[in-house]
Amino acid sequence: MNKMRILGIDYGEARVGVAITDELNITAQGLETIQRNGSDKIILRRLDDIFQMYKVDTIVVGMPLNMNGTISERAKITQEFIHKLKCKYNHLKIDTIDERLTTVEAHKTMNFLDVNKNKKKNIVDTISAVYILETYLNKQKNISAS
Repeated sequence: MNKMRILGIDYGEARVGVAITDELNITAQGLETIQRNGSDKIILRRLDDIFQMYKVDTIVVGMPLNMNGTISERAKITQEFIHKLKCKYNHLKIDTIDERLTTVEAHKTMNFLDVNKNKKKNIVDTISAVYILETYLNKQKNISAS
């Protein structure tokens, strides 16, 4: 029996990181970084391909709030993207998670792993998407444990 997976998205201005859970929704692994080229259509087309390969029932998008918790300009743009997701994939659960520290964590991880500078910008979004997904999974575990 194939369990449904959860897809994590780090929606950036230039690039969009994508991560996915394993079939048991225990671990998250980075899938890819999509170059936006100024168009959400590119992302939505790529998501169609991903949904052909994996059974997904939930999409989690990182919400880039300001450090004080207020809605940033970037968060407004992210909300517009989420609206497009909801229109196109209305059969999926679409959730958001506070992603304020994910990029910081992603950079720490890359420094720890000693990732080459040129590669950093290509994988930082994917690693951020993994953190978004892991944060979401931990939140779900805490909800079901309480």
